[in-house]
Amino acid sequence: MRMTPRLLGFGMSAWFPNLFSGIRVRYSPDWTTATSRLSVNPLTRNYVKTAFGGSMSAMTDPYFFMLVRHQIGSDFVVWDTRGEIEFVKPGRGTLTAVHTVTPERVAAIRERAHGGAKVLEWFDVDITDASGDVVAHVRREVYVREKRRVTQSRPA
Repeated sequence: MRMTPRLLGFGMSAWFPNLFSGIRVRYSPDWTTATSRLSVNPLTRNYVKTAFGGSMSAMTDPYFFMLVRHQIGSDFVVWDTRGEIEFVKPGRGTLTAVHTVTPERVAAIRERAHGGAKVLEWFDVDITDASGDVVAHVRREVYVREKRRVTQSRPA
């Protein structure tokens, strides 16, 4: 079965860490955008009744990796390497993060990774509340490298 953006969004929303954290995910049909939402409620808030920082980090964790992976193709190794989060204000209500990776950016990464070079690419996303105020700034680093079997199969 071919993975579609809709199927992956459903799967990520039903994945236990996201499901029990109140995180829901949707992907655009062209794999350029993933939108994650966190509903802060009595089951998902922290001691002071605001969004738990771990849940806000989780709502940004695998999405840049997945967007790059689905756009760049199976000839590349792609994975998350690290993340940074700066909390700006308490998160209340519904929080949203819109992750975007343009085809032009993926083409540039592909070019830099050609021949097996390791590429470490940072992506930024803001988590906002329902009024559009920024609750947190998040940075995620993604590792990309052309697979050795592809690099080695090319004529010298």
